[in-house]
Amino acid sequence: MANIRVLIADDHAVVREGTRKVLEQEEDLTVVAEAGDGEEAVRLTGALKPDVAIIDINMPRLDGIEATREIKTLYPGVAVLILTAYDDDQFVFRLLEVGAAGYLLKTVRGQELIDAVRAVHAGDSVLHPSIARKVLKRFHPELDKPTEEKPIPALTKRETQVLQLATQGLGNQEIADRLYLSLRTVQTHLGNIFNKLQVGSRTEAVVRALKQGWITLDDVP
Repeated sequence: MANIRVLIADDHAVVREGTRKVLEQEEDLTVVAEAGDGEEAVRLTGALKPDVAIIDINMPRLDGIEATREIKTLYPGVAVLILTAYDDDQFVFRLLEVGAAGYLLKTVRGQELIDAVRAVHAGDSVLHPSIARKVLKRFHPELDKPTEEKPIPALTKRETQVLQLATQGLGNQEIADRLYLSLRTVQTHLGNIFNKLQVGSRTEAVVRALKQGWITLDDVP
């Protein structure tokens, strides 16, 4: 398994230390640096080129939003994962707009954080369930609008089940266990879903499926 190099930026040393301990239990994750403020996060990202930068919002000298903006502008290959206590709409949408690949609340379990780091490194988007609901609700008023887009091939029953479980925040292995499928089969189903919906992430897939009426907001935690 390829080693994933991680930078942690948070103004609380105890949070950085705790996050480091969680991540470094995994053989494929290595914390290469810690930053106590946004400017240091940008500087260390430039010097060390981590694969993933875990960024808090409330930091001195340069907040998480501006730090994310600079990192994605200067080093677009670095995936930014937001880990914060704030779920205000103004933060959520601004961070997604400036290029954050994921947005988690500090209430997540250690395994959820580990899975998220791997996911954003692989190019997926990761949103905490409550954050995902905010994003999806933003599209909800559009659901009844007529569309002139090309017809989208319908999902199979199994693909719909996979997407519903993904909407609930389950990882690929958890979906496989729930549906008694192999991990490779779940990955194949997700690939087919992305191709049919012409999207590149789970979040986009859920939004498109909502618009088509294949899933509802009741499926979102």
